[in-house]
Amino acid sequence: MSVLRLVGRPLLASMFVAGGLNSVREPEQVASAAESVVRPVTERVAVLPDRTEQVVRLSGAVQVATGLMLATGRMPRLAALALAGTLVPTTLAGHRFWEAEDPAERSQQLIHFLKNLSMLGGLLIAADDTAGAPSLLWRSRHGARGLRHDARLARRTARAAARATAGAGALRTRLPL
Repeated sequence: MSVLRLVGRPLLASMFVAGGLNSVREPEQVASAAESVVRPVTERVAVLPDRTEQVVRLSGAVQVATGLMLATGRMPRLAALALAGTLVPTTLAGHRFWEAEDPAERSQQLIHFLKNLSMLGGLLIAADDTAGAPSLLWRSRHGARGLRHDARLARRTARAAARATAGAGALRTRLPL
């Protein structure tokens, strides 16, 4: 593993572990801000809890678990995608700069909104990072190409063997025994 991955993944994950722990311990701190985003989602997704505090706590637990997975390098691509999935509603609920009336508050919320967008970008890069190994798509294409090559080679070999056998059979019929 490269030094950049070794250092970068835990740094990227640290905000999610800390924020997730806060959401698990004290969901009521952010529940009022999350209400406007959680309500429409819980109406469409039946498996989510009805209470906003429970959804906030669940989101925090996902952030802690997947943040630790990303930090330790356990299924980092899947962990980064899960974190990205929790970051979008968190950003939309917590940093609604377009609703702030005070210019100073609007500026602060915009900064936090853009910070979350940059973290989302980092998570998307981490989700695409194969750690130097070829991706599954590359492996499948490369494997298919190898199989096609092997099939052509086997076909040529079979044709050559058939021609040689036919030639030997024709020669045998001409020779007296």
